[in-house]
Amino acid sequence: MQTRNADPNITVTVRHEDVTDSLRQYAMEKIGGIHLDYPRIIEAKAILDVEGNRRHKAEIILFCANHIVIDASSETEDMYKSIDFTIDKITRRMRKHKTRLLKRRTPRQEESIRYLDESNYRADFLDHLPDEVNEEQEPEPFFVHKESVSLRRLFKEEAVVELDLTERPFVAFQNARRDVVSIVWRKPDGDYGMFDIS
Repeated sequence: MQTRNADPNITVTVRHEDVTDSLRQYAMEKIGGIHLDYPRIIEAKAILDVEGNRRHKAEIILFCANHIVIDASSETEDMYKSIDFTIDKITRRMRKHKTRLLKRRTPRQEESIRYLDESNYRADFLDHLPDEVNEEQEPEPFFVHKESVSLRRLFKEEAVVELDLTERPFVAFQNARRDVVSIVWRKPDGDYGMFDIS
């Protein structure tokens, strides 16, 4: 049983403000104090961002063994508090992940992700909305962040576990059961959705 992580490489980056030695030391001590039985932390990055006087955001990313990445972020009016909240989020996620690993067994067919009924609309559905709805123009979207990922072969249960470990809205993966590309996402009600790309 691992009681301490073997001195992971910790990088602290501060944006929009000069980092003080006490703040850097505090972040490094908090990250170094995370005790995980599994997985072993290999590298950790802390990104501390200050916007104005009241927005202090702390984001911590842990790169662990077995290709597990855990990330969490918090935003408060104090940077020390943001770091504490982010560390709490990470430890809660890891406890949840460890509990799932302990309860894990070969899933039976009926223990699958629930599929809800879909609603289908005609192609001209939006044309028949009242005029006041059509008048409101949505702003045109633009790319804020572009990221490249390689698709890993996972079972859908593993993709759900990976989704729970991050704050990403979805996980794309190569479905190991059906050999298609699948996407799993977290719905607003807490359930999970999944669709295949053929």
